[in-house]
Amino acid sequence: MFWTQRVVVGDAERALIYRNRRFERVLSPGVHRVSGWRDRVEVVLHDIAKPEYSGKDTDVLVAALGARLDEHFVLADIGVDQVGLVMKNGKLEDLLAPGSRKLYWKGLVAIEIVAATLSPGLEIRSELSQRLRQIGLLDRIALSITVPNESAGLLYVDGKLARTLGAGSYAFWNFQKNVAVELVELRVQSVEVSGQELLTRDKVSLRVNLAASMRVTDPVAARSKVAKYNDYLYRELQYGLRKAVSAKTLDELLGDKASLDADIFGYVRGQVSELGMEVLGVGVKDVILPGEMKEILNSVVQAEKSAQANVIRRREEANATRSLLNTAKLIEDSPTLMRLKELEALEKVTEKIDKLTVFGGLDGVLKQVLSLKSG
Repeated sequence: MFWTQRVVVGDAERALIYRNRRFERVLSPGVHRVSGWRDRVEVVLHDIAKPEYSGKDTDVLVAALGARLDEHFVLADIGVDQVGLVMKNGKLEDLLAPGSRKLYWKGLVAIEIVAATLSPGLEIRSELSQRLRQIGLLDRIALSITVPNESAGLLYVDGKLARTLGAGSYAFWNFQKNVAVELVELRVQSVEVSGQELLTRDKVSLRVNLAASMRVTDPVAARSKVAKYNDYLYRELQYGLRKAVSAKTLDELLGDKASLDADIFGYVRGQVSELGMEVLGVGVKDVILPGEMKEILNSVVQAEKSAQANVIRRREEANATRSLLNTAKLIEDSPTLMRLKELEALEKVTEKIDKLTVFGGLDGVLKQVLSLKSG
């Protein structure tokens, strides 16, 4: 008849009938005739291969269908403290934010909605986070973080510290609250303080390079009691170095750098002990003097060494003279020893003579030994 409309609905389709812009009914697969006498009838076909209902009248359908809603749809009505897990054919395929309300067509795809209550700590179970990562949803609706070994993670929820995380992988819902994680290194770290211009107690200007090693023992204290713990430690090393150098003369610094290290270490350790940090060691690497001061020190050292050499030389000369005196006394008291010394002298002389003519025997040689010359 001219006031009826023939509607064909396929197996992968559903049709919604609106009469005079008001929802009337749902048409299942098949051939239907819809009367349109004196009414404005609209037929809207939906492809249920994609089960998410794409219309904007979800609440209208829920109210109009009432108890018959379950014949055609699966209703996802998620609370404000819940997330909806959309299971398609038994597999997690989508996730609904808190407070969501959505319809899914029944038919081709088996749809199940699982409402999961958000935990107070907002942490997501590991198996759920892995699936969300597989389908590309995790980074959109959650904060995922990996805490390396020898590190700690500080979890902040709406700006407040919630807990400390050990090494491992974590994921937290990012709904309704602002979630952030800050990593804190727990391994030993080195701090360099270079090129510090300082004055000693005797007003000598010099430059000092310092190195220290530290580690964080309490990450919560290190981040809550001081803004930037590395900067704070650097400044305290500067202050400790300045204080220790100004209390010593140049000679004391150069003569005993170990005491300088101990003074700086004691000062800095006391300043940071309650801030979650432990200073393991402090050492002065270099003490750099101005050019003119180097020349003065070199002159002083050279003079000291020359004086020491003169003292040693005089002492050796005195010892040699004393030895000669003792030898002379022995020769005076012993004619035989005198004769041996004469023979020794003759042997030394003859080593330097190419030709020797002897007159008057050996006694004549000994008498004239002082007048002999080399050939």
